[in-house]
Amino acid sequence: MEGDRTNRQMDKSAGRQDSKGLDEVITDFLDYMLFERDASPNTIRAYRTDLADWSRFCLGHGAPLYPVSSAMLSRYQRHLEGEGRSSGTRNRRAATLSAFSKYLLYDGRVESLRELPKIPKRERTLPQIMTEGEIERLLDSCGHVDEPGLDGGRAEARRAAVGLRDRTMIEMAYDCGLRASELCSLRVSDIDETGGQMYVKGKGRKVRIVPYVGTLRQVVRRYLEEARPLLLGRGAKDDAGELFLSSRGSSMSRGELWRILQRRGRTAGISPSRLHPHVLRHSFATHLQRRGMDLRTLQELLGHSSIATTEKYAHLDTELRDIYDSFHPRA
Repeated sequence: MEGDRTNRQMDKSAGRQDSKGLDEVITDFLDYMLFERDASPNTIRAYRTDLADWSRFCLGHGAPLYPVSSAMLSRYQRHLEGEGRSSGTRNRRAATLSAFSKYLLYDGRVESLRELPKIPKRERTLPQIMTEGEIERLLDSCGHVDEPGLDGGRAEARRAAVGLRDRTMIEMAYDCGLRASELCSLRVSDIDETGGQMYVKGKGRKVRIVPYVGTLRQVVRRYLEEARPLLLGRGAKDDAGELFLSSRGSSMSRGELWRILQRRGRTAGISPSRLHPHVLRHSFATHLQRRGMDLRTLQELLGHSSIATTEKYAHLDTELRDIYDSFHPRA
């Protein structure tokens, strides 16, 4: 009897949701997270992907999208595991549904929160870093800033422009510790060449000032003056003003940035498994911390809202040194 009553309630709930429109509920949730909770665009995209998948799963099993029950969430987790999804993906989906459930209570769409399975703590892994020598090899694979080529024939000039663009992006990502999304979203107007600083829009659309000095300043100047106009193309309108452009003159995407790193890494002889945009940020933080930079300054440069996030680099350096001491024959 209890099971029949539960099934009738689920059918009734599903019917109400159909009439209201599931897409509308998800859209309202995403708007709430964006405008009231100041979630980043990347977080919003992740929420949209997760809820779309949850919606398909519920539809396939004749279950309502909400309220999220412990039994359905456990069933969904087993389904994801059967698809070969990683523990990180499964945990993220569960976290999304937890945030969605809290919004439903806040918005009055449900009367109470159901107890959901606890999300297991993520396995603690050491962030990957590159050595300073590997960084130099990666930069050299793009060509040197003072090499000729931009004033040569059309094909040669475009190849040189692409090489200078790649070097500028890689050097800026490493020298300034930028996230991939921050690097790709930079605009020409964000660069203050006179002051040697840039205005970086980070998570939650918070803007921080990041200095760029030394060789990078020279590279950025030459890229803006010589390489970027070639990538933009003759007669093309520069309405958007993105700093970094693809070979087709469009805005740079994180996927294209990853492919550039992979291509340059092969030339530099660096393993593809260690080449992703965030490894440059990890390397920046770890190298500065090793050279004695205090955590508060490093926190400001990285744009971390909490010092606890920055402290992981201090732990990383300690753990790497312990591993080195344990295994190196001359340690």
